[in-house]
Amino acid sequence: QRQLVESGGGLVQPGGSLRLSCEVSGFTLDDYTIGWFRQAPGKEREGVSCIRNSDGNTYIRDSVKGRFTFSRDNTKNIMYLQMNNLEPEDTAEYYCAADLIMTVQEMCDMTYKLSSYDYWGQGIQVTVSS
Repeated sequence: QRQLVESGGGLVQPGGSLRLSCEVSGFTLDDYTIGWFRQAPGKEREGVSCIRNSDGNTYIRDSVKGRFTFSRDNTKNIMYLQMNNLEPEDTAEYYCAADLIMTVQEMCDMTYKLSSYDYWGQGIQVTVSS
């Protein structure tokens, strides 16, 4: 069964850190464009960071540059989002996703509707509050 499962979310104070994990089963991360997304209440889903290993292209949202780091462990087929110096504005449901065809720009710009992405995780809540 092909699926993505997120973990690591929770409640953290401003300035704190969290590391999200996305465990992939049923396919190999290395072949796909992969990304992290978030959706705050009342807002549209937005791309946070996307990577395609085959061409080395990466994207990271300006508002999280210097604070968030996207990494992957190909041996374990897991991707991570390390989030440091968290701000209340980072509060959202976070999702991981994978697509075989999309470019990094297409994926993180959300050029296509959600159903066009090959795989989505179920989402995990991150709340930044004092």
